[in-house]
Amino acid sequence: MFGDRSARARWAVVVPRLALVAGIGGVTLIGAGVATAPAATPALQMVPNHFLGTARTIARTSSPSASTPAPCWASSNWSGYAVSQTAISGLPCVPASGQTYTGVTGTWTVPTVTGSSRTSTYSAAWAGIDGFANSNLIQAGTEQDYTGGKARYSAWWEILPAPETVIPSITVLPGDAMTVSITKGSSSQWSITVTDNGKTGHAAQAPFTTTQTYAGPGTSAEWILEAPQVNGRIATLAQYGSAPFDHGTANSVSPGLKVGTGGEMVQGNFRRAQVVSIPSSPDTGAPAGDGFVTAYGSTAPPAPTS
Repeated sequence: MFGDRSARARWAVVVPRLALVAGIGGVTLIGAGVATAPAATPALQMVPNHFLGTARTIARTSSPSASTPAPCWASSNWSGYAVSQTAISGLPCVPASGQTYTGVTGTWTVPTVTGSSRTSTYSAAWAGIDGFANSNLIQAGTEQDYTGGKARYSAWWEILPAPETVIPSITVLPGDAMTVSITKGSSSQWSITVTDNGKTGHAAQAPFTTTQTYAGPGTSAEWILEAPQVNGRIATLAQYGSAPFDHGTANSVSPGLKVGTGGEMVQGNFRRAQVVSIPSSPDTGAPAGDGFVTAYGSTAPPAPTS
């Protein structure tokens, strides 16, 4: 990507609250696109995979307060929220909804990434279905990377096991309000729509829509800020500041996200793991529980109010 011919992927390791684990279970993704990428951009993928094992304390700069309780799960490259059809072993804090998910929407503000010319860092924001409790995944979103001394942005969609597809018709800029809608139609046909709603000084762009075949079971829906895998390793998360997610729906209604059901991202080796991305509590507006904010670092941001 951007002169680097290495293969990229996205992996997530979901674990109990304040713990990293190894074993079976999981979320793994690989996928998000590359902004304004040259023609020979390496393919990205998402591959869900859970791992459960021995819990351990994770270093953070501050302790969660009563208004921003600790997330219920940790991941090496996911932070955000998911809703699940069934209760997942080892994650009792994510309640079973009993629903099969046939539609998801998400809107977020593209964050501004910063970095160093000597280090490449990566991030992606997306909404999708499946991947939290199985190895299927249909998703779409934006990528925000800092490579070659520059911030780079793009929009993309992806269905495992195929690699991501960059959307060249959409020019993504920081501060843009992006909306993703993924909806099941007849049989196994799904519609994926990505819209750049623009911002002050940057007009909205024509929506991109594609219809694709997808046969996943629809056991979960997610709204995630993620770090990709590069050359077989989870990449360093880009310093993205914060990313507000709002007006999300699952099956055309508010997902009703609950306090204490989100997940934080943890990076570093076994002895020095630290929280690098953390979500706020869900919003308290109307309808409640359809949005949140993720923030770079280990201090949870305030919950949105609308």
